[in-house]
Amino acid sequence: METIGRDLREMQRVPLQPAHIAAIRAAGTRKHYPKGMMLAEIGAPADRFVYVEEGEIEVVNPFTGDRLVPSTLGPTQFMSEISLLSGGTWSLPMRAASDTTVVEVPRSAMLHLMAAIPEMSDIVITVLAARRRRQLDAGDGMLVLVGEEEDRAVRGVAEFAARNRLPYRSYPLGSAEAAHVASSCGTTPLEPVVVFGRDVVVSDPTPEKVARLLGLDQDVPEDEAFDVLIVGAGPAGVSAGVYAGAEGLRALVVDETAIGGQAGTSSRIENYMGFPTGISGADLVWRGEVQAMKFGTRFVMPRRIESLDQLDNGAFCATFANGRRVLAASVVVATGVQYRRLPIARLAEFEGTGIYYAATENEARFCRDTEVLVIGGGNSAGQAAMFLSRTARHVRLLVRGDTLASSMSSYLSSRLEADPAITIEYGTHAVELHGGDNLEAVTIRNEDGDRTVASCAVFVMVGAAPNTGWLSELVALDDKGFVLTGEAAGALSPFATSCAGIYAVGDVRAGSVKRVASSVGEGSVVISNVWEHVRGLDRA
Repeated sequence: METIGRDLREMQRVPLQPAHIAAIRAAGTRKHYPKGMMLAEIGAPADRFVYVEEGEIEVVNPFTGDRLVPSTLGPTQFMSEISLLSGGTWSLPMRAASDTTVVEVPRSAMLHLMAAIPEMSDIVITVLAARRRRQLDAGDGMLVLVGEEEDRAVRGVAEFAARNRLPYRSYPLGSAEAAHVASSCGTTPLEPVVVFGRDVVVSDPTPEKVARLLGLDQDVPEDEAFDVLIVGAGPAGVSAGVYAGAEGLRALVVDETAIGGQAGTSSRIENYMGFPTGISGADLVWRGEVQAMKFGTRFVMPRRIESLDQLDNGAFCATFANGRRVLAASVVVATGVQYRRLPIARLAEFEGTGIYYAATENEARFCRDTEVLVIGGGNSAGQAAMFLSRTARHVRLLVRGDTLASSMSSYLSSRLEADPAITIEYGTHAVELHGGDNLEAVTIRNEDGDRTVASCAVFVMVGAAPNTGWLSELVALDDKGFVLTGEAAGALSPFATSCAGIYAVGDVRAGSVKRVASSVGEGSVVISNVWEHVRGLDRA
């Protein structure tokens, strides 16, 4: 299956071309670092690109001060991270392993060079993606979690990090690693904790606090106006971000949870053109995010919009949950849908400790050698069942109807029916949850009556509710809350809403085809309408 970047062992020695090096030297400044001097500190802004001319740079383990990974960066290589594109922070500390001479190029100048020299951009982005992949595979991130299994807040941070492709290390309470972290940070050995680097212990950890440390949740100046505000970072929103940036529009993408949207919870997508071996939804959209950032599109998360207002000049003002505001000449609504919550007692109590709405590696860890239930009859439920069957002892798929033919792709339903680790139960639904602090069993009901199944995890993937409450009645919705567009909204463009300057794409749009490929297509096409609208405002 395709992943987010090629193996670093292939890419770390790929040299830049002489013309690329000349451009870097012209735009940068030569600096000397004596042996032992730090070039990057955890959490410091990733505000420069560093090309190594002489010497050696190593990644440092902040807890021990030793070299973290065997490989180092030497002459003709460069020191940088994927956060350079977004203006985030360094996730790894780096220092000179010997007397080192480098050329440093400020972030803005480097982004300009990458836009002007696509061949150099290709090399840089491929290497940065490969480095991030190695960090994810090895767990070399400086975000350290202790007690994820026991603490809901820590688990929430883990879910946020996993869905946003942020490397982190997780240790169980009572382990030797957890004791070492406690000793280094001055915390209690048997206390769940979130640590960034070694010196920052996150009290009352939340995704918002971690995002701030990693530079994901950056404050946008209230007087800074964008050409287009894209709300939602699923396939449609990220696609719109790619094409907006490519067209030279000042674009901001915001999401209240993670890059990928609902598609980001799909462990394997096999029917998306160009990926014959399949690709996870998170990896697919992450690639798009990197591509969009290359063109200058900005991303901020987790950031929830409370309301949207139209100004007298026709532009829009979005107010975030934290009270801050952002101005935009146009808005693309790409908020998608969210799975409906089941009307079962104690559901909220077990959310995060047995009830899940995504099936990724993060959730699969808690299902090893157990029986799990997947509720739903669509493609997402089918993909979840196939993915979980690799780690769970058995997967029970509960379908309210009597067939999958009308709701699931044929290739997927055939695989489910042929897999001995999966049982499909038609005409069946969950009615009761059992357990103490964690889910222990579920009572299910069908025409034969009720029976209780021991299970520590239920994956709910039923129905879909649009995320449109924040639109403040600016646009017309259908009776289910989906955004009306095109002829149904009295507009000429198929993606225009009843309010000039607001467009809707992807699953949130009434009548859209609920498929990843369709969402990507709509996100790309809508930008031509946005461009025309923004230019019209400029001429006015």
